[in-house]
Amino acid sequence: MTSQVVYTLLVAAVVGERFAELGVARRNARWAFAHGGREVGGGHYPVMVVLHTGLLLGCLVEVWLADRPFVPAIGWVMLVLAVGSQVLRWWCIRTLGPRWNTRVIVVPGMPLVDRGPYRWLRHPNYVAVVVEGLALPLVHSAWLTALVFSAANAWLLTVRIRTENRALADAAPSGG
Repeated sequence: MTSQVVYTLLVAAVVGERFAELGVARRNARWAFAHGGREVGGGHYPVMVVLHTGLLLGCLVEVWLADRPFVPAIGWVMLVLAVGSQVLRWWCIRTLGPRWNTRVIVVPGMPLVDRGPYRWLRHPNYVAVVVEGLALPLVHSAWLTALVFSAANAWLLTVRIRTENRALADAAPSGG
């Protein structure tokens, strides 16, 4: 089995993980809306879907069409970082419970979560996204995909974090 095939299986596993996330997000959205939640900033969501889909497709296209090599000294380190980003993402999902979502949906009056990775960072899930966006392509030397995704993602995260911070501030419990 070639390294390209093994890498394709890795990317396929990440695709499966994304579908699991979407299932959790749909369930959590139903919970949030049932508890008075409202979605904000939905305009950037389709861009996020296209960008993240492009990351996964770009990884495969670049590795196969540009015949990118697996460079063990870089590839193994990047694999550890990519797996670590998944661990961090699921820690965030578990910590936020039904409040986690791929969309910005806030339930008014709920306090900010300050446990798990949120003890140290306001947006640890986005740390996972940034690390994954760099590491996953570089597992198999897809440097162009890493570069393009990271640049586009920097812009998107600027929009996303501003939107989320505003929504959280607007929904914060009064008097606290």
